[in-house]
Amino acid sequence: MISKELEVLNRAGIHARPASEIAKTASSFRSDIFFIKENMKINAKSIMGVITLGATYKTKILCTCAGEDEAEAMAALESLFERRFE
Repeated sequence: MISKELEVLNRAGIHARPASEIAKTASSFRSDIFFIKENMKINAKSIMGVITLGATYKTKILCTCAGEDEAEAMAALESLFERRFE
């Protein structure tokens, strides 16, 4: 399992479109992928779960990936956050 802190750089935060992009990206990997914010732990493959994080601009989220393609999954999500979900 690998973990990394990701920061929301999109000024609008994570709303429906970014949540959809995150879930789509996460779902393309076999690994279990979770986001942890404060006391919430959600499955990153769930659009509704990602939205319920209520992540605004500059929010830091711990991302954990565990599985056969965990490194690739983490790299893809890190890139998505860095590109502001574009």
